[in-house]
Amino acid sequence: MTRAAIAAVAVAALLAAAAGAVYLWSGATLAGDASALARIDLQPFAGSVERVRATGPGGRPIRLDVAGGRLTPTTRVTPGEEVSVAVVVRRPGWSSWLLGKERRETLTVHAPVAHVRNRWPTARPGAPPRVRFDTAVSSVSFGHGRVSVGGTSVALPAKSRAGSIDIAVAARSWERLGAPVKVTWFPPASEPVVLASPAPGAQIDPSASLRLTFSHPISEVLGSTQPTLSPGVPGRWLQTDSHTLEFRSSGFGAHFASRLHVRFPHTVAVSSATGDTVDASRAIGWTVAPASFLRLQQLLAEQGYLPLAWSPDDDEVARTAGAQLTAAVDPPAGEFTWRYPNTPHELQELWRLGEPNTIVRGAVMMFQDEHGLTVDGIAGADVWHALLVDAVAGKQRRDGYSYVFVHRNVPQLLTLWHNGDVVLTSPGNTGVPAAPTALGTFPVFEHIPVGTMSGTNPDGSHYNDPGIRWISYFHGGEALHAFNRNSFGTPQSLGCVELPLASAAKVWPYTPIGTLVTIED
Repeated sequence: MTRAAIAAVAVAALLAAAAGAVYLWSGATLAGDASALARIDLQPFAGSVERVRATGPGGRPIRLDVAGGRLTPTTRVTPGEEVSVAVVVRRPGWSSWLLGKERRETLTVHAPVAHVRNRWPTARPGAPPRVRFDTAVSSVSFGHGRVSVGGTSVALPAKSRAGSIDIAVAARSWERLGAPVKVTWFPPASEPVVLASPAPGAQIDPSASLRLTFSHPISEVLGSTQPTLSPGVPGRWLQTDSHTLEFRSSGFGAHFASRLHVRFPHTVAVSSATGDTVDASRAIGWTVAPASFLRLQQLLAEQGYLPLAWSPDDDEVARTAGAQLTAAVDPPAGEFTWRYPNTPHELQELWRLGEPNTIVRGAVMMFQDEHGLTVDGIAGADVWHALLVDAVAGKQRRDGYSYVFVHRNVPQLLTLWHNGDVVLTSPGNTGVPAAPTALGTFPVFEHIPVGTMSGTNPDGSHYNDPGIRWISYFHGGEALHAFNRNSFGTPQSLGCVELPLASAAKVWPYTPIGTLVTIED
């Protein structure tokens, strides 16, 4: 081989070695990073970064800052979000003939997520409770803005020894805060601690949910049993996490103005709202809010049991159990108006807005009788339940409103008024001076077509009159009824209001239980 050939071979070998070196030292690597979203590492002959592009779900562009090979988002990224990164590296001109003008690198990464490791910490004496995370965090929020932190734990801004707070964290400074997580802390105690919401002893709405959060797992505190709610309330217990039980009522919830208790199978430490006191107990309790008397009047008017109508100032209460319960405790604003322009003044004078009165008592008695309830004129739990059921169903009474007033002055007259019209005026007999018919307004409490009336005469003798027709008792033994007399219009009875048979027969259908009867001079 000639010297020229040998030289050519040597040059070729050097060029091949140089090309190999360029190839080996022209690499570009795109990988994840401990602080940035990603990192691009360029070897000496790789060239320079020409373009960087990052996109989130749906192609959403994410702006990046490139410094020192680190790719850091300047657009906030959601923890756990999948991000696609594409980098274009332009090679030097002297090597592009061999390796090409550009090199492309792609990488799919997920923004890191920090998880709370202890959602139910117990505070040490004299120290705030601390929350630990499974990775270092950059910032945290307790619901009042974002605070920069560092490390794998943070002290809660607790002003009490027990309570709950929502905490949101971000593992990186370029991330949005993650979804809030509720953390509940407890004071130290020898037994498992329960923190109740609403706080024990508080007044609650009938449909309020009850949340019990325990310092220990429920399985350790209660075993396979559940707390007992008394008196019974329709609904069910739900375990929302390993430490929390929630009772969610259904229907119309607990009875108004009742005392509600939750009882545990074992003794627990019941923490106060501040955690300053911890009492060992097997039960906690609340007071259920009373129903509003004003709302009772509104419902009775809406359902046709009053001589008044009621209309709300704003939208009508929705026909749902929840909306009706809320209105029962906190009645909406509205206006009552008399249904009929010629309502007797004797009846109008009985009305008291928001206060107990005879008109309402009679309406409640009528409602009770029509719904098969005990007729006592008291709006107890059964009455309220039936009222709310009817309110949800939109049920209304269509029989109208009747009122009876009797004048004791001679000539004595009975007037029957119904739905704005005088239906009947008839002479009648009230009680003699020795047994006068009581003055006042009374609701009918017994309504029978025929019966026996008995009692004691003023002289002490007894009477027993069978076959009395069309009886409506309104005050003790006093009643509207038919009686056979030679004349009517003067005091002749022993306290009752006696009517001719034809008049009594006409009055009786208009005087069901709850109808008001006024006796006046």
